Amino acid sequence: MSGPYVIRGSVSLPEAELMWRFSRSSGPGGQHVNTSDSQVELRFDLANTDALPDVWKERALERLANRLVGGVVSVRASEHRSQWRNREMALVRLASLLAEATAPPPRPRRATKIPRGINERRLRNKKQRSETKRGRSGQGWG
Repeated sequence: MSGPYVIRGSVSLPEAELMWRFSRSSGPGGQHVNTSDSQVELRFDLANTDALPDVWKERALERLANRLVGGVVSVRASEHRSQWRNREMALVRLASLLAEATAPPPRPRRATKIPRGINERRLRNKKQRSETKRGRSGQGWG
């Protein structure tokens, strides 16, 4: 867990820009929960970082706008009883969040025309189905 954490390619998060906060976690663990600070909150100042390329930073700021508080994105982890494992979980979550937020936008969909044969077949099947259902009405059975 020491050193920079890779987001994608050669871009990584420097350890110096990560802000950690620890607090008591709820959940299972008995008396251990009451005495240890196992919940982890990891904060990363996205607006002021130089670790990300400018294009990525703009993309991330736009996509994570509803999650940011003053340009800072925060992630919490408290699933495990161990603070160390919660730290690893928080790092993985932050890295995947940033990787997803900085990903290039998908290619625009190219419109295609439906072949006439497919459309005709669909209409023919539809008409056949309606004839079958009309035959079940019971009219004319006397």
